[in-house]
Amino acid sequence: MKQVYNFNAGPAALPRQVLKKAKEEFLDFQDTGISIMEHSHRGKHYEEVHEEAKNLLKELLSIPDQYEVLFLQGGASLQFAMIPMNFMKPGEQSGYILTGSWSEKALKEADKFGDVKDIVSGKASNYASIPDLPSFSPEEYSYVHLTSNNTIYGTQWASFDGIDHPFLIADMSSDILSRRIPIDKFGLIYAGAQKNLGPAGVTVVIFRKDAAERANEGLPAILSYETHIKNRSLYNTPPTFSIYLLKLVLEWAKNLGGLEELEKRNQEKAQLIYEAIDQSSGFYSGHAARDSRSLMNITFTLKNEELTKQFLKEAHEQGFYGLAGHRSIGGCRASAYNAVPLEACQALRDFMENFQKKHDK
Repeated sequence: MKQVYNFNAGPAALPRQVLKKAKEEFLDFQDTGISIMEHSHRGKHYEEVHEEAKNLLKELLSIPDQYEVLFLQGGASLQFAMIPMNFMKPGEQSGYILTGSWSEKALKEADKFGDVKDIVSGKASNYASIPDLPSFSPEEYSYVHLTSNNTIYGTQWASFDGIDHPFLIADMSSDILSRRIPIDKFGLIYAGAQKNLGPAGVTVVIFRKDAAERANEGLPAILSYETHIKNRSLYNTPPTFSIYLLKLVLEWAKNLGGLEELEKRNQEKAQLIYEAIDQSSGFYSGHAARDSRSLMNITFTLKNEELTKQFLKEAHEQGFYGLAGHRSIGGCRASAYNAVPLEACQALRDFMENFQKKHDK
């Protein structure tokens, strides 16, 4: 096979061991003679996969007993709507912290259902940093929403200290399972799986049980969190193959050493690429402020558009995939999610250094 380094922002790289395991079991799952995709979601074999995936996620993230783990569909985009549908009430205001395009989209969707306020926004600085929070009273907002990692701009909350609200909600689609997080600080966490957890198709929701008491009644059943809690995420046919692959990814993460080892590796990987940027004497410029840099999405530009195109062209020829920045801001982006191996980041660093030697005249 051709040597390829996959830095796609999502759907993203999956662990090679996981893909091999899935290939081995694809036609015949556990000597049943059929694929896991062909098993009934009400049957014994899939039920075991479903529960194992939940339990592994609880173990790896140290999720307390007062939380439910849900496997839903529709990606983070459906959660943008489900959250206000379930939790916005007349006469109350919800607060959104804007740190990039995805938090903007979450606010725009919530605005259709009630009174929404952006507590603070980093848009004026082109979302190059996580903005300082103004002081606010918890009583001001029925819930507060943030996006923990911003894939397009390459920024990330280094810490959640100082954000105090009894019902804090976080979109962690692009950094869940990449580092230790204080689960008990949040009322609800959601994450599309296609960056760190598995393939596209399943969305993980970590839901504090008492949050159900806040939920509105009279919603369509499929859009009510209570429905999915009562039915253990089996109200309708779940994305069984995506959940099966998620289970394999979680097994891989556990065997690797769990969250502590993943965080250590992610710091090491990101550091390699940031050092190539910082030591380039301006040949490469990082988009994110240093205190807001993401471990997951390293964003940078070169001196001009022509040089950027040449960089991306030569990189692709060398087997580096997915390095083009998001269409909304351009430049370059290396997404170093959990499954991206250290060797890929070492190879990218070396390529960046060699490209500078050739073109920095």
